[in-house]
Amino acid sequence: MPRRLTVVLALIPLLVLALASCGVTRGDEGEGLHRIRMMVPNSPGGGYDLTARSAVKIMEETDITGRVEVFNVIGAGGTVAMARLMNEAGNDDLMMMMGLGVVGAMYTNGSTDRVSDATPLAKIVEEQEGLLVPADSPFQTVGDFVEAWKADPSSVTIGGGSSPGGPDHLFPMETARTVGVDPTAVNYVSYDGGGDLLTALLGNKISVGTSGLGEYVDQIEAGQVRVLAVSGAERLPDIDAPTLTEAGIDLQFTNWRGVLAPPGTPEDVRAQMVAALTELHGTDEWKEALVTNGWIDAFETGPAFEQFLRDQDARVESTLTELGLV
Repeated sequence: MPRRLTVVLALIPLLVLALASCGVTRGDEGEGLHRIRMMVPNSPGGGYDLTARSAVKIMEETDITGRVEVFNVIGAGGTVAMARLMNEAGNDDLMMMMGLGVVGAMYTNGSTDRVSDATPLAKIVEEQEGLLVPADSPFQTVGDFVEAWKADPSSVTIGGGSSPGGPDHLFPMETARTVGVDPTAVNYVSYDGGGDLLTALLGNKISVGTSGLGEYVDQIEAGQVRVLAVSGAERLPDIDAPTLTEAGIDLQFTNWRGVLAPPGTPEDVRAQMVAALTELHGTDEWKEALVTNGWIDAFETGPAFEQFLRDQDARVESTLTELGLV
């Protein structure tokens, strides 16, 4: 065999290996993000998990990114995941889905980390909370629930898929204050994500669950779970439940979710990540996901999102101080 041909054949495996390691996206262009990880700060089945996996699936299928590894880091309402994010300072392959629950967990778990200290990428959705009961609950209306709650707060167990300081905790505390129940008397049980909360709700371990509704669509449609009321300004499509305002409770409350990167993420990588999330936001598939999951489009990047995170830190600290939790 000619020497030149031998050399060429010997180089082919090396060339194939090099191309395989490039992780290119968008066909053969080699542009965009590749080998990206998306961290989820609660258990599979929770709101962060649903939002992250929905976003990643669309980004992969529309070639906005290459393959994205989604993984769950569970513990302390997102504090464990946040600590990992902060410890990966400067890494250029990690994003983390987060939201109001993680903000609160930083305070109630005594962490010195703050979400505003990470690299902000985008706020992507807001979501109404709901008051949920199992199908056989004696509470047929939100009025039934409030009447029993006011009569004996300790007898009504409220479960939420976030730790103290998270949306599922802040929502019933603000509801209690609005209807005349002492927030410090509320019997609140914290679960690490919506999956664990659903198990407790269907097992009648709690009287009422407070959570975003996107992760319970199947159970609501199947009649396993009923919604007594929703927390936003307007009713949700396909959810047969009034707003709190309609039910005579003067309160509106929304949760939100966004994406962070580790502190010190290189500016060019940050720009690529923001561009990918912006492109995701513009897809028809994402618009469909918003409708399917009852999410409110709240896309925001840049200085506006940075200021939003600082404001959320201040808001949550103030509320938890008032409740005597920090």
